[in-house]
Amino acid sequence: MGIFSRTRDIIAANVTDLLDRSEDPAKMVRMIILEMEETLVEVRASAARTIADQKEMRRAIIRAQQACSDWQDKAELALSKGREDLAKAALVEKNKARAFVDTTQAEVDVLNDSLALNEADIAKLEAKLREARTRQNALLNRIESATQRSKLREMIKGPRVDEAFARFDVLERRADMAEGRADALGLGGPPRSLADEFADLATDDEVSAELAAMKARLGKTEG
Repeated sequence: MGIFSRTRDIIAANVTDLLDRSEDPAKMVRMIILEMEETLVEVRASAARTIADQKEMRRAIIRAQQACSDWQDKAELALSKGREDLAKAALVEKNKARAFVDTTQAEVDVLNDSLALNEADIAKLEAKLREARTRQNALLNRIESATQRSKLREMIKGPRVDEAFARFDVLERRADMAEGRADALGLGGPPRSLADEFADLATDDEVSAELAAMKARLGKTEG
């Protein structure tokens, strides 16, 4: 059984109130939209039948009006020939055709009123349908947002975050070790070449000679 039973129920309904009272608003809004779509199809089908009936009636009116004209001509012809009996019979048929025109036109007018009501109902149904679809989109966005927030909170509070930070600690320790090894290689200066060794020997000789000279001078002074 649908949420709504008649077109007027849908037009008069407050979608917001229905959703607020529902335990499952997302499911409720889907049901409302389906009911509105089905009702809208029915109202449009009814309007289409009304329009088709009007067209058929208008064609019948045109034929009856032509018949009125034809019977009028026949009545005049019969009367001109002295056939009053035929003239009366023709006028009777003319009056029948005229009555048909009047009756059918009245029915067309009634259908016009019905079609106007259908048109108004369609406009109201479409507005309600847009409202329901807007609420559906808003609900889906809220549900999706809440789901994402729940997943994020579970991730933050869960073991995966702790494991991730533990892996960061391991990587930082590895980086420290690599930097330590690089710094250790720089301790003591660069490796000495053969030329450096000979240069040191020459420097030692010069320092020794200078030292000996200083001793000699000091010895003389003391003597």
